[in-house]
Amino acid sequence: MKQFPILYWPRNTTGDSDYQLSRKVINTETGVMPDVITGDFDLLSVLAANPGATVYYPVFCESTGWWGELLGGNALVTDKLIISPECQLMVIVSDGNTMAHSRGGKNQLLAAEIYPASGFFKKMNSGIATVADMLATDAGTILALFSGKNQGQFINILESTGNAYLGCIGRY
Repeated sequence: MKQFPILYWPRNTTGDSDYQLSRKVINTETGVMPDVITGDFDLLSVLAANPGATVYYPVFCESTGWWGELLGGNALVTDKLIISPECQLMVIVSDGNTMAHSRGGKNQLLAAEIYPASGFFKKMNSGIATVADMLATDAGTILALFSGKNQGQFINILESTGNAYLGCIGRY
């Protein structure tokens, strides 16, 4: 299957060593230099306009909430590439891409809406899932992204503490 790598880069590319290394890593992974998108970016529109494409989405240390646009969409994270201590690339494909289900590892990215109460945090342990990112909402809840291996256990703890499971956005 022909590769269609697309690198989204929200920062200035000039002199950015993470940008240069990202392009090199993608080229090594796919055998093709990626198309680059800078500026305004709508992930779901890019995937819809480019069937079969793989989007490499950088997550920097301060990239809080990057995963929000994946909720409710048809995009899946299938891998994670470490570029530097400050940057990793999330490998994202359309859910309709047949490669989406064959790629990816055991770690799942699980999203949840939780209430800031100790009950959930007392029951949750790192053997089930660890927090990858959290965002406070105006409603007083927290939207959180967890990395875990057992979706069933994660959902059981959420439900037993009165919290809501939002879905799995992929695995790596």
